[in-house]
Amino acid sequence: MEIAAGPLLSTIEYPSDLRKLSKDDLQQVCNELRQFIIDTVSVNGGHFGASLGVVELTVALHYVFNTPDDQLIWDVGHQAYGHKILTGRRKQFHTNRKYNGISGFPKRSESPYDAFGVGHSSTSISAALGMSIASQLNGQSKRQHIAVIGDGAMTAGLPFEALQHAGSSGANILIILNDNNMSIDPNVGSLKEYLTDITTSKTYNKVRNDIWNMIGRLPGGKFHQKMASKVEAGIKGVVSKTSNLFEALGLRYFGQVDGHNILKLVETLRDLSQIPGPKLLHISTVKGKGYDLAEKDQTLWHAPGTFDKVTGKINKVVFEHPQPPKYQDVFGKTMIELAKLNPKVMGITPAMPSGCSLKYMMAEMPDRAFDVGICEQHAVTLSAGLATQGMKVFCNIYSSFMQRAYDMVIHDVAIQKLPVIFCLDRAGLVGDDGPTHHGAYDIAYMRCIPNMVIAAPMNEKELRDMMFTAQSDENELPFVIRYPRGEGVMPQWQTPLEMMEIGVGECVQQGEEIAILSIGHPGNFVIEACKSFADEGFQPAHYNMRFVKPLDEQIMHEVGRKFKKVITIEDGTVVGGFGSACLEFFAANNYHPEVRILGIPDRIVEHGKPQELHRECGYDMQAVMETVAQMRAMTFA
Repeated sequence: MEIAAGPLLSTIEYPSDLRKLSKDDLQQVCNELRQFIIDTVSVNGGHFGASLGVVELTVALHYVFNTPDDQLIWDVGHQAYGHKILTGRRKQFHTNRKYNGISGFPKRSESPYDAFGVGHSSTSISAALGMSIASQLNGQSKRQHIAVIGDGAMTAGLPFEALQHAGSSGANILIILNDNNMSIDPNVGSLKEYLTDITTSKTYNKVRNDIWNMIGRLPGGKFHQKMASKVEAGIKGVVSKTSNLFEALGLRYFGQVDGHNILKLVETLRDLSQIPGPKLLHISTVKGKGYDLAEKDQTLWHAPGTFDKVTGKINKVVFEHPQPPKYQDVFGKTMIELAKLNPKVMGITPAMPSGCSLKYMMAEMPDRAFDVGICEQHAVTLSAGLATQGMKVFCNIYSSFMQRAYDMVIHDVAIQKLPVIFCLDRAGLVGDDGPTHHGAYDIAYMRCIPNMVIAAPMNEKELRDMMFTAQSDENELPFVIRYPRGEGVMPQWQTPLEMMEIGVGECVQQGEEIAILSIGHPGNFVIEACKSFADEGFQPAHYNMRFVKPLDEQIMHEVGRKFKKVITIEDGTVVGGFGSACLEFFAANNYHPEVRILGIPDRIVEHGKPQELHRECGYDMQAVMETVAQMRAMTFA
């Protein structure tokens, strides 16, 4: 449903329309834009608090800079709703994150105003720096490049790699540090304390800028400015408790500025647009600004789903009967059980304690569970270090985020044969967040690494048992457990913990003609399809393999000898994944069945509800039934 815009916002199709307004109109534009976001997200869902927090910044940026010629890069993109609304997509904004609608993140193919596609954190400075260097080489030195990055994203290593290059590059880049003390959960670590401390250095910043501007107006001002920079450390020592990290890296630092004062932002950005070279503007904002409940509970209102905008009541479906839990909650609560049984069990997550449910263990056992911030590489190597001392470490990272720590998995864990347990949440197609967040590749990229065990549970009991097995002394290898976002299938999920034999699957049902080999949650699609086949008097065999590596060779030999037609199904890429592993086994052992691989195709899959994407990609229950019917029809042809 398309939402009506306010009187000023309705006149703005593109930033060129915004720039026709007087500065006195900008506060009303901000008010109407904020209300439009609230009205739309309350009905349609989506990321909420982050976009409310940067309304004034968004308006100011598009008012001051000549976008899209001046290039604006939003880190992560959770906060880019206002940007999308002001850049030609207001009338389509009700389709945000919906199947075949606009993306919830900036996307280059969607709009020339989306200068760089984002979804994962901490990429904006590197991207903007690359654009700036290219513009200089292309004779476009006056072109502005602006990276907006949050203090949460700054905890990663990539921004600091980019900052040290930017400071020495001379590139015309403006970095805006949006400081709201939040990522999804509250920020952690010493950088948070540093940013808090630097905001108290108002005296230093005022003195520095006043002196800089005064000297710049004198004859030979640029020479004197260079000389002034040499005594800058002395100024810092007098008026500031701490040196400025950003200026030590070669960037001019400006701040801290109130990120909700639209007129001050416009004035500041205009001034900064006239200063060449690398510079950083530090602004303070409130995540969820303008919606009281979102300001008070910023984690809950990061992406609350649909809600009543008046009462703030978040809409939840009420069921008559007990429903299956989310896989991540099973993980989180099982962690506490395991930690009570085994004093060596520990939990690590990079900035996702709520999303992966490690929050339960962090609350109950704060000395044994840690949020390390948006630092996936550190999370993996920290886990490796703990494992060398005999700890049983569960390192929980979303599947798509684990891609960022791939070298550490190989170099620090697998080569050293350390039994770190990687719990890859959000495996498979995650839905509304789209291609940046789909966990499509982990089977393929983990399967090729020696010393790896790779498992995927079909239900909650198997997840619990895999976790129990992985932390036991019988396991001496790195152990991957991958599972999807959302609900499982067992309302009564708190089953006794039992050991699993590594590399051993199960025959769910014996059958004829066709064997279906499943891995992970899609096995439930097969079970449902088989119920329909039974009504037709036909029964294919179904094997729940449980492990991609090592494969159950006994089952594989049985299938190779007995069946001429085989279907594999997985919620990972068909290239190099579970189906590929089965084909490799058949080829190595001189079996020649006809094999159909169901899974994520070799293309980028866009956003939509998981059920819509499973159907599109051809590995839902209906796809199983259709594939079986096609293979049977070929038999009788």
